[in-house]
Amino acid sequence: MNYLLGIDVGSSSVKASLLDVATGTCAGSAFYPKTEQVIESPQPGFAEQDPQCWYDTARSSVRDAMEEAGAKPEDVKAIGIAYQMHGLVCVDKDQQVLRPAIIWCDSRAVPYGQAAFDALGAGQCLGHLMNSPGNFTAAKLAWVKENEPELYAKIDKIMLPGDWLAMKLTGEACTTASGLSEGMLWDFQDEAPAKFLMDHWGFDESLLAKIVPTFGLQGGVSKEAAEAFGLKEGTPVSYRGGDQPNNALSLNVLNPGEIAATAGTSGVVYGVTDAKKYDPQSRVNTFAHVNHEASDPRLGVLLCINGTSIFIAWLKRLLGDLSYQDMDRLAESVGIGSDGLVALPFGNGAERVLGNRNVGSQFVGIDFNRHGREHICRALQEGIVFSFIYGMEVMEEAGIELKTIRAGFANMFMSDVFCQTLAGVSGATIELYKTDGALGAARGAGYGAGIYGSLEVAFSNLELKKKIVPGEGGYKAAYAAWKQHLENVLN
Repeated sequence: MNYLLGIDVGSSSVKASLLDVATGTCAGSAFYPKTEQVIESPQPGFAEQDPQCWYDTARSSVRDAMEEAGAKPEDVKAIGIAYQMHGLVCVDKDQQVLRPAIIWCDSRAVPYGQAAFDALGAGQCLGHLMNSPGNFTAAKLAWVKENEPELYAKIDKIMLPGDWLAMKLTGEACTTASGLSEGMLWDFQDEAPAKFLMDHWGFDESLLAKIVPTFGLQGGVSKEAAEAFGLKEGTPVSYRGGDQPNNALSLNVLNPGEIAATAGTSGVVYGVTDAKKYDPQSRVNTFAHVNHEASDPRLGVLLCINGTSIFIAWLKRLLGDLSYQDMDRLAESVGIGSDGLVALPFGNGAERVLGNRNVGSQFVGIDFNRHGREHICRALQEGIVFSFIYGMEVMEEAGIELKTIRAGFANMFMSDVFCQTLAGVSGATIELYKTDGALGAARGAGYGAGIYGSLEVAFSNLELKKKIVPGEGGYKAAYAAWKQHLENVLN
């Protein structure tokens, strides 16, 4: 048998999946830990994880996935890695971790990014980075340099979480242009590392690992790692990508006009463009997509809504006696617009799309004589969709054309109300597929190793579960009413 191994390093767990090369189906899958992975917060706003935990959970996941598939070490032909974006791992010359990783949801570096933006100017930052330096990897390193100078002096290489796991598998420290762009370390005008930002913060360019293609040989599994993971020594690691670009890859979202979406705890819409455009207010963020090349640009524009299914989970706890399926059925029993009840789903912290404002979650227009739990269930789902649409309008300004939205058949995309509302307001066709980040990384590895001759071949057997076309009705009018309420709050 021939398998491709995908490893998805999340902040909650690490998942491994084996893809059968011949059929394109999942032969085995596992994740660890079974309870949510620990995130340490030694001070308010801090979020750190021990990279060794990623290694240990990856090892357990890979071994279980291979056991489920009945795979032998020599059956695995290539490995791909997906990972939580924007993290910072610092290692010394012996490749030893110097401090816990500062992960994506850590906010300590916000003042550092803003100060750099103010000093360098909007034209320089937005024109070259496509973003403000913000709270991304480079700004986190600036925090380390100022606050932990003795540790900073020992750093040999800085890495993203996926870079670090790849190094642990192969012994080789390397990164990608796509990865550097998500850390605000890539200059899109020069198509090279962002020297002007590194100079501003006094970073030596030698801190960056060797740049390798996103798809291609990035190293072979070492003897030590082969023994730990139950793999064959020399197995190529041939792909890596941040979680949202990789989610887009897993859905075959590679070309302008295609959009990938997720609606888990938070919600993400990620669209692809060939134009080097950006949002002047940084309400959405632009990165190099996994198939970006200087001669054929592919940029991913990312919208994040902090509270999506976490809002649903909150209501479920509040109602107490309903399942998620019950809540969907109640929502379906109410007409478009929830009989005038409006929900703003911004109850999980400051929203970048709202200019980093924390407006909180609200239900507006409650009528005690008309509205029941069914209206609340529908208003909540509509509010989440409308927050997506609000962000998509910003994305359109940044060069994203709305034609097709692709998502995994999971979480909120299993709700007919959610999907029909999204299609009805956006005018886009929604396609739902049977896939996940680990399987996407496996397909990427197959292309990177030359097992698939093209990305088209790699995704030729991707299973479409459902298609939703835009329907008639009052979806756009309901969105207009919701948007007016939001603007009243913002003003």
